[in-house]
Amino acid sequence: QVQLVESGGGLVQAGGSLRLSCAASGRTFSRYPMGWFRQAPGKERAFVAAINWSGSSIIYADSAKGRFTISRDNAKNTVYLQMNNLKPEDTAVYYCAADSQHFIPRPSQSEYDYWGQGTQVTVSS
Repeated sequence: QVQLVESGGGLVQAGGSLRLSCAASGRTFSRYPMGWFRQAPGKERAFVAAINWSGSSIIYADSAKGRFTISRDNAKNTVYLQMNNLKPEDTAVYYCAADSQHFIPRPSQSEYDYWGQGTQVTVSS
């Protein structure tokens, strides 16, 4: 069983930065690919970024490329999402998720079986 708790969300002006953290419990965390997803008001939840257990394989949504960086610290059981040059369209609830079934990070949320409760990110123009 894995429990995930996100933090680091908040209100920021366009062009600003935030770093989201996702703290995981469970001794097998370091084996799992981890992903970040987001859900904007009135929209479906969408993929943002994902990382494999070692950090050697990373994928990003097109909207995140060049602005967001996913990383992890297995010693701290934590995965991060550094978000720079934020835009109003990045406003959403951000969720982290763990995939206990695979080794390669995947963009499909159906592959992830553990989810956090989400953290709100609001970007003002």
